[in-house]
Amino acid sequence: MKLPFRFPLLTPKPPTENTPSGLGTFGGVYTPSILTILGVIMYLRFGWVVGNAGLIGTILIVVLANSITFLTALSVCAIATDRVVRTGGAYYMISRSLGIETGGAVGIPLYFAQALSVALYTIGFAESLVTAFPDLNLNQIYIALIVTVGVGILAFTSADIAIKAQYFIMAAIALSLLSFFFGHSVEETQVELWVMNKESFWAVFAVFFPAVTGIMAGVNMSGDLRDPIKALPIGTLAAVGTGFLIYLILPLFLAMRANSTTLIDEPLIMQRMALWGPAISLGVWGATLSSAIGSILGAPRILQALARDGILPPWMRFLGQGSGANDEPKNGTLVTLVVAIAAVCIGDLNLIAPVLTMFFLTTYLVLNISAGLEGLLNSPSFRPSFKVHWALSWLGAAGCLGVMFLIDALATCVAGIVVIAIYFWVRQRELLVTWGDVRRGIWMAILRMAILQTDHTDDTKNWRPQFLVLSGAPTKRWPLIQLAQALTHNRGLITVSSVLPVGSRDIAGQAVLEKRIRDYLQRRGVEALVRLITAPDPFDGAERLVETYGLGSIVPNTILLGDSQQSTHRDRYCQMIANLYKAQRSVIVLRENPDLLYDPWHESKNRRCRIDVWWGGGIQGNGSLMLILAYLLHSNPQWQKGEIHLKLVVMDETGVHEAQQNLDKLVQDLRIDAVSEVILSDGRTFATILKQSSQGADFIFLGMPSPHDERLFVPNYERLQQWTQDLPTTVFVLAAPEFNFQEVLGEN
Repeated sequence: MKLPFRFPLLTPKPPTENTPSGLGTFGGVYTPSILTILGVIMYLRFGWVVGNAGLIGTILIVVLANSITFLTALSVCAIATDRVVRTGGAYYMISRSLGIETGGAVGIPLYFAQALSVALYTIGFAESLVTAFPDLNLNQIYIALIVTVGVGILAFTSADIAIKAQYFIMAAIALSLLSFFFGHSVEETQVELWVMNKESFWAVFAVFFPAVTGIMAGVNMSGDLRDPIKALPIGTLAAVGTGFLIYLILPLFLAMRANSTTLIDEPLIMQRMALWGPAISLGVWGATLSSAIGSILGAPRILQALARDGILPPWMRFLGQGSGANDEPKNGTLVTLVVAIAAVCIGDLNLIAPVLTMFFLTTYLVLNISAGLEGLLNSPSFRPSFKVHWALSWLGAAGCLGVMFLIDALATCVAGIVVIAIYFWVRQRELLVTWGDVRRGIWMAILRMAILQTDHTDDTKNWRPQFLVLSGAPTKRWPLIQLAQALTHNRGLITVSSVLPVGSRDIAGQAVLEKRIRDYLQRRGVEALVRLITAPDPFDGAERLVETYGLGSIVPNTILLGDSQQSTHRDRYCQMIANLYKAQRSVIVLRENPDLLYDPWHESKNRRCRIDVWWGGGIQGNGSLMLILAYLLHSNPQWQKGEIHLKLVVMDETGVHEAQQNLDKLVQDLRIDAVSEVILSDGRTFATILKQSSQGADFIFLGMPSPHDERLFVPNYERLQQWTQDLPTTVFVLAAPEFNFQEVLGEN
């Protein structure tokens, strides 16, 4: 298993109120957001929307689409006013809330979506320019390349200069809107309130919705803001509100000035309606350029944050560096420019455009989930000054998911697969971070609910071993942990425990040692809890641990320990087993043979293994538990090539046939894949039969006698040790009293 990889965090000095070059609310948030919202769809597709849906249908589409955007904006505001949002915008918010894996899974696709969007907008600008001047025989690809390089140089020079350039673009858009509002009708028409001409309501909705997905433009500039906690909520909500009002007013003019057929057939119908037609062309060009500038400003900052958090490979660390007093990501801007130029050279991005839209919507979806989880858990650390009820965030998440499927179900699935693949790629790298996230709060809430809902009575239907492994130092008795892991299959709880001498560790030292053991287990691929306790002797400590360890009804039901080889401690050892038995716990003792030349844990991978279960006292008690344990061991992928041999010794030859039939029927009724063997004693002792029959086994299960009479339990246990002295790995099993393991097997 790989060791955790720690990547040095290059967190920049956070901007302060007095940062003179930091961007304000209007320039850093409102301007890029409103320019992205008032984009090419408003100029080239809004007439088509009105023509297909009618006035009331269009207003309904606008209200529904803006509601989803508004709910997402509320979630963004809640997160932004709880913590300072550094460079990376949406990625930073998600990674600090849902963890670095989720942040990386969303952040990497979001970066490429932003970078490729530059190409989409510059190609759109080139198309409109070629259409406007057909006599000039302009080359669309060359124009798109020139414009792409131009916006790249603008962004590389300074984000502040790029923002100032957007002021002129916003003036052009404002001029185009004024020219449109003071324009005229193109034909006599009667306002159609509700029509569905060529497209369904949801098809029209899917075309319009990308027009209101520009709220991330301001969030992506979070690292360049003077006061992001104040600027992000005000600027984002103001942009959403402005866009909503404009999109409510425009349908009234469109519906009154042209009929539905004209609105559908002429993409630039607004130009015919405007007081000054060229103003609409300026607006279209301004919309495409502003969106391109917003994308090329946002994408490098996401890339910078990804590199600083170590999500990108180490050789890409240079992308996390910033330049100048404003920490501008010039390296990231150059890389983004290269990506955009490559996309422009391809020329046709129609196939991947829907997937890019899905990545933007995925970001909105996860942002809503982040805010919803934070609000639902109500952790003391989550104290936003802009409070939003968690139900609104969850409603926004549901809206985003629904819209994704309505726009393009296939693209939604593709985007989901990409995000999941990146998540697991980041997860397997085991990055260590210096911040906490909401996931621990989620698990604590689930844990609380599960503990309170779990009944204290034993349930045979859902029983499985929950191990308390008395291993001491894990390195010395590793096979105990291997056995517990093999029997649980990562479905039951394992607690690795050790009893320390009194005074050997203080509380702080004990916590450090527990962490060291947890790290050791994780490196070896074992998922387990760790518990250390101090006591005068290990037997008292083990009994005290069993008595006190657990939480509510979640307590270990099976104690796993090693065999006692020291005769001086035999009496106290057996007394401990008897006390554990009285505490209603099952006890499993692993007895290894150090003289054997093979290790069953590794040999079992390459050869056909055999698990011997010696059937003595019937299905009650030890017999049922041994079969359950053998079944669990055999179900482990490492042991699936093996066989379970269920062995029974009979004294009388006349009883062999009947015993064989009974044993075969038992195996069939229990639905356990086992080979039944009835062995005639023929005057031999059980010890002799055991050695002769199980010498070639890999694992042997033997039942321990009941410790009701502690005086007899010690010699009985010593007899088991003598019987198995020269045998392979043996497990002594003592089933907990008053628990019906027969029902666990499902035997009728």
